[in-house]
Amino acid sequence: MFRLSEYMEQLTHPTPVRTRRGKGPVKPVVIWNLTRRCNLRCRHCYTVSSDVHFPGELSHEQAMATLDDLGAFGIPALILSGGEPLDRFDLFEIAARARSMVRMLALSTNGTKIQGENADRVAEAGFDYVGISIDGIGATNDWFRGVDGAFNDALRGVRECKARGIKVGLRFTVTRDNHAQLPDLIRLCDDEGVDKFYLSHLVYAGRGDKHRGEDSEHDHTRAALDLLIARAWDSARGAARRLDIVTGNNDADAVYFLRWAERNFDAARVAHLRDHLEAWGGNSSGLGVANIDTQGNVHPDTYWSDYTIGSVKETPFSALWTGNDPMLAQLRRRPRPLKGRCGACAFQAVCGGNTRIRALQLTGDPWAEDPACYLDNDEIGIDEAGERLTVTPFRGKSHDPAHRFF
Repeated sequence: MFRLSEYMEQLTHPTPVRTRRGKGPVKPVVIWNLTRRCNLRCRHCYTVSSDVHFPGELSHEQAMATLDDLGAFGIPALILSGGEPLDRFDLFEIAARARSMVRMLALSTNGTKIQGENADRVAEAGFDYVGISIDGIGATNDWFRGVDGAFNDALRGVRECKARGIKVGLRFTVTRDNHAQLPDLIRLCDDEGVDKFYLSHLVYAGRGDKHRGEDSEHDHTRAALDLLIARAWDSARGAARRLDIVTGNNDADAVYFLRWAERNFDAARVAHLRDHLEAWGGNSSGLGVANIDTQGNVHPDTYWSDYTIGSVKETPFSALWTGNDPMLAQLRRRPRPLKGRCGACAFQAVCGGNTRIRALQLTGDPWAEDPACYLDNDEIGIDEAGERLTVTPFRGKSHDPAHRFF
């Protein structure tokens, strides 16, 4: 996850670069898919969920034992997801127990069931954040989500959360079919007082793999980032209400932002920003993020469903994460054993090689170049032969009329 607003503020209000403390594997943010059951039929669903019972999901006892292990292990954050997590029979019992165990507890939902008593229980659970997925305005969202009325129901969920003082965000997966509605979604955030906006790039997993042809074209992706960067800048300089903007599943966004900063800020601020971005390190699959699926299988992230480290039904998560899994060892290498444009890229320390699962799905090789990197060769510091150049600051014309902000 690339926290655009957070790093934008490093250009206006610099703070010291944070360094990691302690030894051993990073304690990851855990995304836990509690159930595959879901009332929607989203075209890009990475879990291929449906509104039916799926056998083999963790029992209540197994879920609680796993939660106790996660708490004892000291994970910093837990995101409860699905399918639709509100379809999990013991969601609120899990949330209540998790609340005292982790610093940050989040709910990732389609929002359609957050109303009435459910909304009250979400508020009582004390979630730090509720992310509601919306993929366009009105009929566009309903087409993506496979159910008429899904947009109105999700928007009601946003309003129910805001009415109860819950921090709420919109989650939007950009494709070539809905990219033009991004300005409308940002406007919706402002109109409804939404706290956070998360733009997700399409990942080729589950139904998202079947619909990879709908992935946003590179010029659409660049336009989306230009809009988000402009909005984040307006917020950072006090020209617009605060909206926390993050992106996910394409860590090249950080490099694109850094190149934007080079066009608009002095060298010292850009160097400070790059230090922060390199301390973050880009893609965190298998390092700072982990996934437990509905069957209890552990993966490097939510999209690596074809690669399993082990099962919490047999081995505690903490033991699996600190074991000797060969894929985890490779994902944790810095630099990673990347090939192609990713291997030659001068910004590996910023983006970490981007999303490896896309390369795996297209080529069978997890270390091949990520096909969703939308930066051209000059922008990532390589020549037409694929060899790394000596990178100098980009001095193209700024998009801002003043050309340089500082």
